[in-house]
Amino acid sequence: MTAGASEYGVDIAIDDTAVADLLAVTPDDVDAPEALTFARNVFVPLTTACRYTCTYCTYFDAPGQASLLSLEEVRDICHNGADAGCTEALFTFGDDPDDRYTEIHAQLEEWGHDSIHTYLRDACEVALEEGLLPHANPGDQTREQLATVADVNASMGVMLETTAEVGAHAGPRKKEPGQRLRTIKNAGELDVAFTTGILVGIGESWRDRAESLLAIRELHNRYDHIQEVIIQPVVNNERWDEGSPALETMRRVTAMARVALPEEISVQVPPNLAPARDLIDCGVDDLGGVSPVTDDHINPDYKWPALRELEAIADSAALPLRERLPVYERFLPADLRPDAFDGVAADGTAGASDGRDPSADRQWISPTIRGALEADDAAGRRYRAVLDGESLSTR
Repeated sequence: MTAGASEYGVDIAIDDTAVADLLAVTPDDVDAPEALTFARNVFVPLTTACRYTCTYCTYFDAPGQASLLSLEEVRDICHNGADAGCTEALFTFGDDPDDRYTEIHAQLEEWGHDSIHTYLRDACEVALEEGLLPHANPGDQTREQLATVADVNASMGVMLETTAEVGAHAGPRKKEPGQRLRTIKNAGELDVAFTTGILVGIGESWRDRAESLLAIRELHNRYDHIQEVIIQPVVNNERWDEGSPALETMRRVTAMARVALPEEISVQVPPNLAPARDLIDCGVDDLGGVSPVTDDHINPDYKWPALRELEAIADSAALPLRERLPVYERFLPADLRPDAFDGVAADGTAGASDGRDPSADRQWISPTIRGALEADDAAGRRYRAVLDGESLSTR
C-alpha cells in the first residue's frame, strides 16, 4: 500500500515482485520510439498562490504577494497564443490557493466567485472562445472540484511526484501522496483524459520511484485514462540548490517508466529541464507542451526550446517530429480520429471498478470540446491540421 493512500479512499497494493522486476530494468531493456511528438501551447499562470510550500518550487508567492490573472489578461494571453498557431492553453496554479490567501479569496469574491474552481471554469471558457483547447493542472482535486471544470477541458493533469513522504514537501501543509492518488482516481471516474508524472531527485528512493510508476499503472489499468507520464528532474533554482539527478539516474528511471507503463501511455520529458537527446533511446516519445509565446512560469530560469531545437532533438535520433493536441487521439470519438490512427483507442474497456458497465462507451471529451474540434472556424481548422499531420512548415 502506498503512503497514506487508503486514508483518501484509494486502495493500491504494490507487489514486491513487480517492484523488484522494475528495479532490475536498464536502458538496454527498452526500444527507442518510432516518432517524437509535442504540443504547441501558451502557459496561463492563473494564480501564484498555493497552500503548499515545497522547498524546490519557485512558482508560489507568499500571501500578500501572490497574483491572480484577470479574465482580460487570460484573454490576451490566449489570443496571442492562437495567433502564434498554438492549440493548447495550459492553466496552472497552486493547490486550493483561496484556502489560505485572504487577498485571493477576496478578489475572487469581488469577481463573483466562491472558489478558484468556478473561476477556472470561466477562464477555460475564455480560452475556448479564443480558439485554444484548455488543459488545466489545478493540483489536488476532490471529485466535486474536478467535475466543476472537467467538461471545459480537453484534458487535465496533476503530477503525482512521488508516493513517498519526503522532506522536500515541507511545512505544516505538506503534500500528501494519498491526495494526489485520489485526484488521479477521481479523473478516471469522471472520464478525464489525464496527464501525471514523477519528480526525480527530491529525496525519494529507487523503490519509491518504482512504486510511484506502478501506482500510476494500477490506476490506469482500472480507468484507462492516463495519456502521458512525465519524467521530470528537479532543477536548481532560488529555492533549491541540491542539484539535479545524474544523467544515468534519469536514463534508468525513464527506462523503468517505459517498461512499467502500457504502450498507449506516452513517456514524456520536458526538454527545457531534462537532457532529452540522451533519453530518447530510453523510451521517451513525447517532448511535452512547448510555448512559442510564454515562459515556463514554474521553471522561469529554464527557457522553452524553439521549434528548431525540437527538430534538432528529433533529427539527432533520426525520428520524425509531429505536433499533437493536448488531448491524445485515442480519446477522441472514432469519427474525429484521423484515418491514419493506429493506436489503442480508449474504448471504455475499463470502468467496472466504479460500478459502470465496462463495455459501455465512455465520454472522454465533452460536447463542448467536441464542438470546438468540429467548428468551422480558424481554431477548428488548426486542430484538424494537427490531427491530419500537416507539416510544421505549412502552419
